[in-house]
Amino acid sequence: MPALDPRRVLSHNVIMRLIRQDVLVHAGRKNAPLRRWLQTWALTVEAAHWSNLDDVRATYPSADGVVLASGTVVSVFNVKGNEYRLLAWIDYSQAVVQVLEVLTHAEYDKDQWKSRY
Repeated sequence: MPALDPRRVLSHNVIMRLIRQDVLVHAGRKNAPLRRWLQTWALTVEAAHWSNLDDVRATYPSADGVVLASGTVVSVFNVKGNEYRLLAWIDYSQAVVQVLEVLTHAEYDKDQWKSRY
């Protein structure tokens, strides 16, 4: 039997820590269906054991990692049937998900967000 890689074992036993939930609260403040989706997403993230984008896609198949000019990889989640986009930065090695923004599809398509990160 092959030896266990402790880094791999730990990465699958660490629950993700979600930071900047205030962004989710602000985005869902005036839109109850969006608020419910974001609350469910937050609970899902906090219970997740993600070690790479493939793990994320097992839960959110349409999630994508967008590499920006800065070298930062922003994870993009389609929200409410593609009505919105949730942008997050994920540090898999530290099991941290940082919410960056929730944008309408139209705002996302303008690509202005790419220069912010």
